[in-house]
Amino acid sequence: MADWLKLVFTHPSLHGALAIALKTTVIYFFLVIGLRLMGKRELGQMNIYDLVLIIVLANAVQNSMVGNDNSLVGGIVAAVTLLVWNRLFTLLMTRSERVERIMTGEPTLIVNDGKYIEAHMKREGVTPEQVMSALREHGIDRLEDAHMCVLEVDGTISVVPQNTPVQRTRHHYRALRLP
Repeated sequence: MADWLKLVFTHPSLHGALAIALKTTVIYFFLVIGLRLMGKRELGQMNIYDLVLIIVLANAVQNSMVGNDNSLVGGIVAAVTLLVWNRLFTLLMTRSERVERIMTGEPTLIVNDGKYIEAHMKREGVTPEQVMSALREHGIDRLEDAHMCVLEVDGTISVVPQNTPVQRTRHHYRALRLP
């Protein structure tokens, strides 16, 4: 192998590369769990503070994944580890409805027949102002004109106007649980 290829594509030790993969795995699961615990509203409605958080998180965990290793192979090991875990997690969620429900959550009914469901809104961290904003985005200016509002698993708020037929989904009945 050419000397320049050895210089670029070798790592000082197999032990060091495996340590990077293990530390990257721990960080990946820590962040997945931490972001999941933040709740769906935070993930679905990213603002400038969330962007700063993600950038700072990336910088903060980068050193704990690769340490002082600034080699190309060390970076590739960390990136491949993240990609592999992400792909495995995605496959697991597509094969297990239970894992998908745990990791992505379920839709939550926050308005029913023109009335706030305050217990659900409080639990999900949704304010009346955010609901009214979603209503306006859907061309509704009064809460009473909404048959229901659902906080979806991606953090968006779906609005169904009064006198509109509702399409039932597999999550529909769970989402409609009232307090």
